[in-house]
Amino acid sequence: MSMLASVVLLVGALLGSGTGTARAADVPAEFGTDWHDPVTAAPPVARPHGKSCQVTLADAQFRDFTPYRGAYTPPTGCGDRWSKVVLRLDGTVKGRQYDRLGYLHVGGVEILRTSTPEPSPDGIAWHVEKDVTRYSDTFRGRRDVEMLIGNVVDDTYTGVIDVHVTLTFYAGRPAERTPDRVLTLADTPDGTTLTTPRNSERIVAEVYATGSGGGCEEFWYLTVADPASYSCKADHGPYREVQIKVDGRPAGIAAPYPNVWTGGWSDPFLWYVIPAPGAFDVRPIEYDLTPFAGLLDDGRPHRVEVSVVGVPSGQAGWSAPVNVLVWQDAHRDHLTGGLTEDKAGDIVNSSVYTPGSENRVDTRAGHRLTVSGYLDTSHGRVTTTVTRTVANTSVHRWTDGENTDGLDATWTDDQTVATTGAGPARSTRTLRTYTMNGATTIGSDSRLRTELTLGDRASVSERRDGRRTAWSRLDDTYRGDASYLLDAPRDQRHAVGTSSERYRSYGSAGCYDHSLATAQGVLTQDRSGC
Repeated sequence: MSMLASVVLLVGALLGSGTGTARAADVPAEFGTDWHDPVTAAPPVARPHGKSCQVTLADAQFRDFTPYRGAYTPPTGCGDRWSKVVLRLDGTVKGRQYDRLGYLHVGGVEILRTSTPEPSPDGIAWHVEKDVTRYSDTFRGRRDVEMLIGNVVDDTYTGVIDVHVTLTFYAGRPAERTPDRVLTLADTPDGTTLTTPRNSERIVAEVYATGSGGGCEEFWYLTVADPASYSCKADHGPYREVQIKVDGRPAGIAAPYPNVWTGGWSDPFLWYVIPAPGAFDVRPIEYDLTPFAGLLDDGRPHRVEVSVVGVPSGQAGWSAPVNVLVWQDAHRDHLTGGLTEDKAGDIVNSSVYTPGSENRVDTRAGHRLTVSGYLDTSHGRVTTTVTRTVANTSVHRWTDGENTDGLDATWTDDQTVATTGAGPARSTRTLRTYTMNGATTIGSDSRLRTELTLGDRASVSERRDGRRTAWSRLDDTYRGDASYLLDAPRDQRHAVGTSSERYRSYGSAGCYDHSLATAQGVLTQDRSGC
């Protein structure tokens, strides 16, 4: 079946069901010079009722790599404790432009890592919302603001990125206790260090880890080791692991999320309306460092290092800024404790190359870490144990010349945080699974086609004295199929494409279900309901 025939059948099915947002006559045979503004199926941030105050963080146009710098002043009229703080970014861009990566810092704390959509010639608008209540400590004082979306504007790439960013504060108490302190790492001659308050009883590091920079590390999951004949090389293949160490000791491991930006997989027509999950709001990796609190609470600076295992020596391409969230014991000025276990297994990493008419690399990799420590708090001795297991399996197939290039990959990140002593035993288990299954082919007619499915799944279970007290499930799935003529002017590419996303979450707190679908840049389905 031809690509265009597939599009017609899909659109007919969607519109025939009565759930489509466009009539069949409104769907063009090919992409034109304009298309629907970017949308995602993820839920909007729930906003409480009651009094609110808004502060503008940035009004900026990004034409080059010059950061926007400004000043933040806390809101007046909403107190200094808020039930919720919501960030909103509104952006516009028109003409021709690549996808670009950006960040937003307030007082040195990274509160947003984002990327941009690629525009239509006629122009698009998009927005991003994020719950940033966890950074309330940062927002209580005057702070410097820095934002950058690095960009190049010239005679070819004409798109100037225009953004407006606000924070909206809702008066009242938050549903959950927010961190008492939000810290950043200090640069010293010996590296980066962290100094925590001496009564820190819970410590969580968050790392906004992204492979980017336009080189092979943007597509790290496709890299291969010698002697495989592929354009993107890495010494030990595609396995990547984001590690954090405290004073040289392993403190946390994680599987990086396989971000796909809006020019990804050689086919921007996949992403013009529905971006890949997480592209506009990059989720940080979280590491519970509470087992190290007994060491960190001595009032001295401690060396904290973040590294990405698997990146070829001397090669750039990863960014990994760190925030540290701290909850303090309100009834003691100084807590003592110790690290009782810090056990990392050996990294298993097998990447086997099989040459042939279709070359193949099979990767099987993984790692396990257990850390445990105790802390003597005002409510007794508390022991925290964190166990984390990460794994990656993938099959990468390609032909000579890479006219066919495909990947079927799965990453899992399984973490349990358990606390005992000073009350009932509690545990939270979080299992994240990321999947990527797709292929790009270039036909003899120079037509490039990409078919791709991405999955972002998570399950969370909380237990108290062995009984489940809360649970949730998430399934965010994207599917796309698009093609266009290579080496042709933009208006002669004869591009067609469909995309869809379904975001489902359910559990003890309720459910959410939202589906979107597009064809040739037209939104053909927008359906919600559990």
